[in-house]
Amino acid sequence: MRRWLMALIRSAAVACVLHQALSPGRAATGAGPATDLQVDTVPCMAAIAAQDDDKVIAVCGPLIDNDKTLKADRVKALIARAVAYDRKDQIDRAIADDGAALRLDPSLADLFNARGELWRRKGDRPRALQDFAAAIKLNPGLAVARANYKSLALELERLGALMAVNNRPSFNCATARHPVEKAICANPDLANLDRQINAVNTRVVHEAAETSPHAGRDKQHEQDDFIARRNAGFGRPDYDLQKAMAERLDHLLAVARH
Repeated sequence: MRRWLMALIRSAAVACVLHQALSPGRAATGAGPATDLQVDTVPCMAAIAAQDDDKVIAVCGPLIDNDKTLKADRVKALIARAVAYDRKDQIDRAIADDGAALRLDPSLADLFNARGELWRRKGDRPRALQDFAAAIKLNPGLAVARANYKSLALELERLGALMAVNNRPSFNCATARHPVEKAICANPDLANLDRQINAVNTRVVHEAAETSPHAGRDKQHEQDDFIARRNAGFGRPDYDLQKAMAERLDHLLAVARH
């Protein structure tokens, strides 16, 4: 996702660390008094160069928060900390750092694409699409952003088509027998989720079957297993039906994208 950005940051970090390590006399500005020290970027840049996520989070914060830090160094530190948060699955914090970096330098097409991928993983498709579009506007040749934009636009189009039968599940509520089915019929959000799951699963099974009948049957068995788990889990205090259905939809959409 961020290979190009991190390669650039790491190369700059290594250069910065070596330069300051070999030139201790550069700690003070040439024109100012000896007490007018430059911001110490070495700990943060060394952590970035070492790809140490815990260290990046721990030592780059003071560099980011120091109002004397050069804009370029702050941007590098923010991107690196966002990558570290991302790898730790702290998506909100990663998005926040990417946003701060983009406010400082709104010309980074790769970073718009990276934040778009985070928004998409979080489930905020409109914001993801907006970021992919911004990346393409800045760099029309950025293939990964163009691919992300195209796949997400198709995904939103499919979901939009499903809204034509809004608030109706995939089955006939008049013949619903299971308690979970009756609960889905009584809740518009659950009804929409059920219909979307059924529609995307139908596509996934169809596309898998075009490869081989066995693959198609495997995909349908996965859906049957999900419904069995849903029916068995409904009513338990620790079972969140809406969460389980949302996770199933996200999984199917990810399969459909590939």
